Amino acid sequence: MNGEIRVVVDVPAAFAALVAERVPASIALSGGSTAEHCYEQLSSLAIDWSGVDVYLGDERFVPVTDPDSNEGMARRVLLDAAAPRAIHSMSGAGTTAEAAAAAYDALVRAAPPIGLVHLGLGPDGHTASLFPGTAVLDERERWVVTNEDALHPHPRLTFTFPAIAASRLVVVTVAGAEKADAFAKIREGADLPAGRVTAPEVIWLVDPAAAGS
Repeated sequence: MNGEIRVVVDVPAAFAALVAERVPASIALSGGSTAEHCYEQLSSLAIDWSGVDVYLGDERFVPVTDPDSNEGMARRVLLDAAAPRAIHSMSGAGTTAEAAAAAYDALVRAAPPIGLVHLGLGPDGHTASLFPGTAVLDERERWVVTNEDALHPHPRLTFTFPAIAASRLVVVTVAGAEKADAFAKIREGADLPAGRVTAPEVIWLVDPAAAGS
């Protein structure tokens, strides 16, 4: 696996502190319960968001008002109050999933390198919406694509590995015993999607339960 592993007692607090320390000019947000706790923690810190561009690293192709929307969650717990310079909606980038992916691909390519990409880890080893066994794991040209599998509902939009690698910093947050098996396999070199993540700097924030310690 790539990057630095930091075992921390409180992953959301460590994530919020890292964002406050780095103050990235742009950030790509994630989804899931760990991400939601991270953004709740982040909302409690006195950070000036007025110059920050916010992207989504992956998203379900649903309206922002849908309970399954990553953007909707991020707006509710953080962004609506933080008022960043811009929120670049992923699901709202086009009228179909394919059109949205193509538009978002062009948007991200044209922008300066994203300062911080936040990723999580699924129990199956996926990160963003890069699922085990799907063809997009080997995508080398596109930066944003559609993806889905039988285990995850809704068509998805997701950064590919080239898009992630083009960022300045990737922070992977891993919390809970249900992630321990996937994290252990990645540390041992198993070819799971999250183990393929590369960037100039990669930091894994892992709690003791997920680290198996």
